[in-house]
Amino acid sequence: MKTVLFSLSDAELQKFVMDLGEPRFRAAQIRDWLNCGAPDFAHMKNLPESLRTQLDAIAQTLPVKIVKKLQSADGETTKFLLELNDCEQIECVLMRTTYGNSVCVSSQAGCAMGCKFCASTLLGLKRNLTVDEIYSQILVAQWELRHGDVKIRANGDANNNDVSHIVVMGTGEPLQNTENVIGFLERANRDMNISWRRMTVSTCGIVPGIYDLIKWGRPINLAISLHAPTDALRSTIMPINNKYKITEVLAAADEFTKTHNRQLMIEYILLGKRDDNGETVLYNCTPEYAEQLSKLLAGKNAMVNLIPWNAVDERDFASPSGNAVHRFQDILIKNGIHTRIRRERGTDIGSACGQLRLNNKKD
Repeated sequence: MKTVLFSLSDAELQKFVMDLGEPRFRAAQIRDWLNCGAPDFAHMKNLPESLRTQLDAIAQTLPVKIVKKLQSADGETTKFLLELNDCEQIECVLMRTTYGNSVCVSSQAGCAMGCKFCASTLLGLKRNLTVDEIYSQILVAQWELRHGDVKIRANGDANNNDVSHIVVMGTGEPLQNTENVIGFLERANRDMNISWRRMTVSTCGIVPGIYDLIKWGRPINLAISLHAPTDALRSTIMPINNKYKITEVLAAADEFTKTHNRQLMIEYILLGKRDDNGETVLYNCTPEYAEQLSKLLAGKNAMVNLIPWNAVDERDFASPSGNAVHRFQDILIKNGIHTRIRRERGTDIGSACGQLRLNNKKD
């Protein structure tokens, strides 16, 4: 197995370089390239060609390698299929938006949550990602912003080629890997100067993990994947609800928002089902459920992201009509609940909410 230079300490990198007969200063040059997210040694033009060839034979730059890169038709979204050193694969997504460049990162290879509408959990959980593996996803996106084919953001600003926002919302449940997720966010804040308030962690509702975030004490954003206003309904689509009920999850989330004076984000995927005639009937987004959700969130400092379901071939759901989506939103607004319909990005490349997968390999 090749040595991953990014994961070496400065002292270890210096020793590695000097053992090759190179001067110590080469380590600093290599480190600069690694911190920029260089995917290979060919880009390190200030190194001698002979050293680049030697390094390519015995080492790799990052602990992730790009297997495939998909670009959305509108040029605003790029999805990366990345391979880890143990051959597991993950996905991350770069989104160029009017407010900055946002990266959705994975925190696990696979997912154990078993949500019935999601692709990420189809092959189960393989393992947690390390801090380096999560952070490298940001570096891959940063390199794409600076050196990729599409460099202009959605608002036409070609000068801002830095990652500005992080959402830990890719494959996996972040609060089953809390220690490494926190370590990743600490590094992103320290080394990339990304503000805490531009970081979001999304959870299915791992209550002890929410309290770990409270204890950690950083004013990041918290998103709860709720998707139902009652325990009976939520348990049919989210097995985690059998362990942590809605009231328990929201109590922990309320404490988080009060501690950090942050608005809680509620993620709510709108699901339909096909009846025997092939018609779509509403599953979790009837007017009655909208009223129940309104009562559940009344008086809370929360904003509801409504997400029409994005197709997953293996899942037996359907997207509700636009009229049904807006009717659900209208009821929430009427009841004083701050809500918006999320604009999904990259649906044509399978990078929208619920579409990210563990890998594309056939076992």
